[in-house]
Amino acid sequence: METSPSSDRMSELKAFDETKAGVKGLVDSGITTIPRIFIQDQHTKHKFDDKPICRDPKINIPIIDFEGIHRDASLRSQAVDQIRSACEKWGFFQAINHGIPTSVLDQAIDGIRRFFEKDVEVKKKYFSRDYSKKIRYCSNIYLFSAPILYWKDTLSFDLGRDFSSPEELPEACRDIMITYSNQMWKTGEILCELLSEALGLSPNYLKDIGCVEEMTIANNYYPECPQPELTIGVTTHSDPGFVTVLIQDRIGGLQVFCEDQWFDITPVPGALVVNLGYMMQLITNDKFKSAYHRVLSKKEGSRISIGSFFMNNSCSRRYGPIKDLISAENPPLYPEITLKDIYNNQSSTEGLSALEKLKLPRRCA
Repeated sequence: METSPSSDRMSELKAFDETKAGVKGLVDSGITTIPRIFIQDQHTKHKFDDKPICRDPKINIPIIDFEGIHRDASLRSQAVDQIRSACEKWGFFQAINHGIPTSVLDQAIDGIRRFFEKDVEVKKKYFSRDYSKKIRYCSNIYLFSAPILYWKDTLSFDLGRDFSSPEELPEACRDIMITYSNQMWKTGEILCELLSEALGLSPNYLKDIGCVEEMTIANNYYPECPQPELTIGVTTHSDPGFVTVLIQDRIGGLQVFCEDQWFDITPVPGALVVNLGYMMQLITNDKFKSAYHRVLSKKEGSRISIGSFFMNNSCSRRYGPIKDLISAENPPLYPEITLKDIYNNQSSTEGLSALEKLKLPRRCA
């Protein structure tokens, strides 16, 4: 009796999942060809995936210097102007001299690498796809439902401001990630101040409406891939929340989509990569952009990135375009929604973004 392709795929997914070794386990086993469950085809590609990649090394997302923003009004104003321009065009920028010591960033990267390079038996203790758990390790959170599998493994932390159980964190990265998360909470608030000012609002506006209410830290390990042209580290997507702050090692692979082409986000030592999520584009009524981005797989070198996602997961908190940013000439483009509405509309087979599907119909003049 022949088995169907769908049952074959499910069997392969279950076999992969049961190892609890992730993509790194595949690489460690010495594979020279990737399993077919990781192969992208034309049916699973995003409509922008085959767009050209800009190879001009002189063009990159803006690098904005935060030096002096807390003591010099003119330097702060200059940074705010640059942030406004970057958010309107790119939805991305890199921040330097942001206040977090480079040593802390490097130690965080090293700590996460130590965890992923531990024996499988050590990592299995944290293996879970249960979102209710504050600490979880797995490969592909939506393994059994997603049309595309990513060539990466992830260790996620939901560390609230009042997190008081450091012993729950993996020993390999425990101390540094507590330090790092404390620094990220402060950075998230500073970014929201600057973004508020870039919108012409009071500095505390975005914080007061809950844009830095919660933070999830996703620590990603992208193993070297024997056939990088056949798979993807992370497919084309936009983040669901308000703001994401990311650090990356020097391997590279992160790209942003802008003006109908892809651009490499070249790693800058000590820099934070900042990008806006769907909810920020929504509340700014499209003044600021939530850009598509992706991560390419690499044949040589295992990439580490640490992304801090600021959001408000409250099921009852509804967000719509900020009233101070709308007018008769600039009417609201979106209804009031919750973050859950974004999640429910994020997956799309027709290539539409979650925001495009939630947009209000245009009014006739």
